[in-house]
Amino acid sequence: MVRLGNSELNIQINLQGGCLMVATFRGKPFLKPAPVGCFPLVPFGNRVAGNQFRFRNQTHVLRPNTKDDQLYLHGDGWLAPWRVVDESQTHVRLVYEHQASHQSPYSYRADQTVAINGTTLKLDLSVENRGDVALPFGLGFHPFFPRTPQTRLRAPAKLFWSEKTGHLPDTAGPVPDDLNFAAFNHLPDRWVNNAFAGWDGTAQIDWPEARMTAAISSDPLFSQYMIHAPEDRIDFFCFEPMSHLPNGHHLPDLGDLTILEPDDKLSGGITLRIDEMKD
Repeated sequence: MVRLGNSELNIQINLQGGCLMVATFRGKPFLKPAPVGCFPLVPFGNRVAGNQFRFRNQTHVLRPNTKDDQLYLHGDGWLAPWRVVDESQTHVRLVYEHQASHQSPYSYRADQTVAINGTTLKLDLSVENRGDVALPFGLGFHPFFPRTPQTRLRAPAKLFWSEKTGHLPDTAGPVPDDLNFAAFNHLPDRWVNNAFAGWDGTAQIDWPEARMTAAISSDPLFSQYMIHAPEDRIDFFCFEPMSHLPNGHHLPDLGDLTILEPDDKLSGGITLRIDEMKD
């Protein structure tokens, strides 16, 4: 476990999965506490239909990496041990190296930096293709946020993807009213597991009961996000900045996945600024 702290923020990172397990502002959690608060998505996020994809006339096969899902899920980084390469009281840089195997054709090196400055938490993630062939890569973050009856979200997006069997995106269309976060809105009391595209990279979460707010900003790489809010767990929701759409391997233009030739690199970051809510 790695601990970062100052007078405002306390962050604890588990090297298993490179996950932020604890994140508090003046003692109040702004990420859902352990077992998982926020983990990196690398070499891409979410799922791939059929556990395979075809790229440059070659079919690549994936195999399930969890017990609970039939599809390979969220890449490798969230399940694997990372190592510390640089550390101080206010930042840590972690590295994970993955070799292609029967489970995934991807070989890569991932770097994740977690840093705090005053009330700001900065997360940076990069991936370098260490394989012999080009492949589509993507990055993302999967934070779990506390959810209270008054929690509200603002995250403008232009397009909404419905969900089909296997928790895969189905069709794109207008953003429905109960999931329209162009202005502050509460999450609906139903299952939500959808992708949103055309995001401007800014968002805000307010927790009125805790008198706390989080302003989120992302690098231009992250122009999509996912929202996951299960019906049977009303104590959290996930707002996941992503560089690509789920199942991008099967979508036009690869759903904004980035083709990395051998030794090419992809990087981006997000910032969370935590503050007391103003009256």
